[in-house]
Amino acid sequence: MADLNSALASHVDLDKVHTNNERVESLTSVVRDMVNGIVQEVCKDLDSYMKQIDEILCDRDTPVSDTELEDFTLNLPSLLYLVSARREELRVKEDVAKAVHKDVYNRVREKAQGTVADKDTAADLAAQSEAITVIVLQRAGSTIKTREEAAWEMLNSVKKVLTRRTAEMELTRQTGG
Repeated sequence: MADLNSALASHVDLDKVHTNNERVESLTSVVRDMVNGIVQEVCKDLDSYMKQIDEILCDRDTPVSDTELEDFTLNLPSLLYLVSARREELRVKEDVAKAVHKDVYNRVREKAQGTVADKDTAADLAAQSEAITVIVLQRAGSTIKTREEAAWEMLNSVKKVLTRRTAEMELTRQTGG
């Protein structure tokens, strides 16, 4: 395997590899910024609230109060509902972006000359911007879904803690302790 790698390295134009890596990094940065912009817009209230919860949970000097836990259980579902609705709107936009991409691809492919491979290549090149738009919307939707799932996990954990505390208080009341 080492011989194969050294043979490949002797035939690879490292300047081209470096240039390609820079191009990939540049495009990745643009896509990442676009994804982050969408995610920030959709999740800003949920992110803010989750940070607030994190600050309360990380304050080791003061245990989380029942009132705070109840607040979490009341506010998280509302925030999750709003994020979910916005994510669905994003999915509609993604579907439209896919249709636009397919339309551009098909129109160019239909007009292109040459072999099937030539037509596919021309269509792929012409529809690159539309393909990137689809990628951005897919990544944003995936990131938003991941944040929603984490918030649901937080909500379920809070509910468990509240249930346990309620059971402990009931047991204490019954035993007179």
